[in-house]
Amino acid sequence: MTGADKPGPIGVFDSGYGGLTILREIRHALPGYDYIYLGDNARAPYGTRSFDIVYRFTLEAVRYLFGQGCHLVILACNTASAKALRTIQQRDLPLIDPARRVLGVIRPTVEKIGEITRNGNIGILGTPGTVQSKSYDMEIAKLYPDFHTYSQGCPMWVPLVENREADKPGADYFVRQETGNLFGKNPDIDTVILACTHYPLLYGKIRKFVPETAQIIKQGEIIADSLSDYMKRHPEMDAKCSHGGTCRYLTTENAGKFNEMASLFLDTHVTGNHIDL
Repeated sequence: MTGADKPGPIGVFDSGYGGLTILREIRHALPGYDYIYLGDNARAPYGTRSFDIVYRFTLEAVRYLFGQGCHLVILACNTASAKALRTIQQRDLPLIDPARRVLGVIRPTVEKIGEITRNGNIGILGTPGTVQSKSYDMEIAKLYPDFHTYSQGCPMWVPLVENREADKPGADYFVRQETGNLFGKNPDIDTVILACTHYPLLYGKIRKFVPETAQIIKQGEIIADSLSDYMKRHPEMDAKCSHGGTCRYLTTENAGKFNEMASLFLDTHVTGNHIDL
């Protein structure tokens, strides 16, 4: 068995910390695998950056994780999934290694809404970058052409989470403002997608200001279920993923700062290591 064929960990990438909410649910559902989490925290946030920059940064991270032995990488980042995933899948993977895989969070989330919505009116709360990309709107239109989508960018929500203000009274203003703007577009929205992996930490406040008739979709469990199903359908990839139950944390930021913030998202202490991309 060559080094390229040797089983390796599942890579989980995010521009910052929010992907830890995805990792937490994946590890809960699939605890037996090895994982590497890579946060490009030094260059976050990606939400306000151009398509070209997000693509370049994401490809650098994917290549790094491949170099760490990963055969499968999950982009646990809505912005990277919106602005980089398709190009990497279609243009780069055939040149790097056609047997490796990079998966995102948008398609599994969209597939799930068909089971949830009653009237096809879908609200999307995300970063300005994700909203401007219209990735959710386009994916929903492909799968469910009769559905209607309404998007609202929430530029202050990620800073609220990362500055530990998510549970403070001041966050109410910004959550009320953006959820109000969303439902002002159509009060009959019955399904709301939290299209940013930071937003589960604001879930309590979002639930407070979203009408009780609307269901709110958090991505973590959906992505975990989707990955579990993917492994069952692709035993060849399952065989390429090592099963040691370990998890390593890597960051482009100061490791001490990463450890402090990661504990906020995971409710447990982690020890990360600094790397350069």
